[in-house]
Amino acid sequence: MSSVNDALENARFTYEQHMRTCRQCHVDAAPCAVAKHLLRIYNLARRDRLRAMGPGTPSA
Repeated sequence: MSSVNDALENARFTYEQHMRTCRQCHVDAAPCAVAKHLLRIYNLARRDRLRAMGPGTPSA
């Protein structure tokens, strides 16, 4: 399960780093195509983590 958590943290870190450093995202105040793609990857990793935890497992 640590690989699932690692994937989630990596996806989150990559998305947040992009949002901080991308000139287009920062200036336009709207996510660019890359940011949208990274957010999609983050959401998929989060969904995988929830599935790996199983039903009835507390999320905290």
